[in-house]
Amino acid sequence: MKQMEVTILGQSYILGCPEGGEQSLLTAVASVDREMSAIRDAGKVKARERIAVLAALNLAYQLAERPSARDSSPPARAAADRSKSSVDVDALIARVDAALREDQLL
Repeated sequence: MKQMEVTILGQSYILGCPEGGEQSLLTAVASVDREMSAIRDAGKVKARERIAVLAALNLAYQLAERPSARDSSPPARAAADRSKSSVDVDALIARVDAALREDQLL
């Protein structure tokens, strides 16, 4: 297993990566960094942990909303991805706040 140094939201991480998986890892890192930066730049959330949770929720939601490869052709999937609106960050913040309150971490 190869190790790669990456940066997410200005923080460096050393991650394990299987041989030949470097480009996939860099693509994933870019997606996570982009989501976390967008949440941070919106100015509504400051804590890195909460930003990470919201970014994970955004990415998981986007993945869950994608049509499966069996359900549509590549051009149809691309058009569907372009037409999607972004996830409501305020609603996600409220959900994270409620979960943290339940765990007495807020």
